[in-house]
Amino acid sequence: MQDWNEWWQSALGQYVIEREQEYFDRTVANLFGYHAVQIGMSQFDFLRANRMPHHFHLGREVGAELCCDPTQVPLETSSVDLVVLPHVLDTSEHPHQVLREAERVLVPEGQLVVAGFNPWSLWGAKRYWARRNGAPWSANFVSLPRIKDWLELLGFEARTTQLAGYAPPFSQRHWLERFCFVEEAGRRWWPVAGGVYFLHATKRVRGMRLITPAWQQIQLRARLAALAEKNGVGAAARTIEQRSKSS
Repeated sequence: MQDWNEWWQSALGQYVIEREQEYFDRTVANLFGYHAVQIGMSQFDFLRANRMPHHFHLGREVGAELCCDPTQVPLETSSVDLVVLPHVLDTSEHPHQVLREAERVLVPEGQLVVAGFNPWSLWGAKRYWARRNGAPWSANFVSLPRIKDWLELLGFEARTTQLAGYAPPFSQRHWLERFCFVEEAGRRWWPVAGGVYFLHATKRVRGMRLITPAWQQIQLRARLAALAEKNGVGAAARTIEQRSKSS
């Protein structure tokens, strides 16, 4: 965790945080409910633009309001309206279990927002050459299609995805600033190659509704209409009464 804290304060870490803060501010601003929770990276407030009355942070970092393992969240089932997971899947040994816990604590139609490092990018290439030594190259770098598959199995519906951080992962700020033009070009020409991905999904709970055979009612109505036309309303009324007694 100390390596990660130091890296977030570096020029490259700040480059990532600026883009992630902008995305989260824009995305969570119009998500409504009562309870919103951010799991991980408690030193940054990615819920600051959200207008739910109750925000809190969970995680293993210093500053978290509740210290816990993201794979075992001490919250009641269906008790949270919004869950934000900034790079939790990257740093967890069991990312799928983290998503299961997020699904468990979310209410039906609850919102999930995930951020992570994209392995199909220049960042993923540097991770390969860095031999996964040190933050953030020691992270999992779970691909966006795999995250979407996991969420689909858990009953989530992906609403939007976005990528950012198209500049090469230079460690010096002046080089990052020199390649700032790559952001717009990357979004236009190679949108899948951003260093960081974002995903916004909704928890769907599909209920089961029994459908009675309507053809019997249609046949009965047709017979009653024929009787009423042939013999008058009285005969139809007697038929209805006899059917009701027999049922």
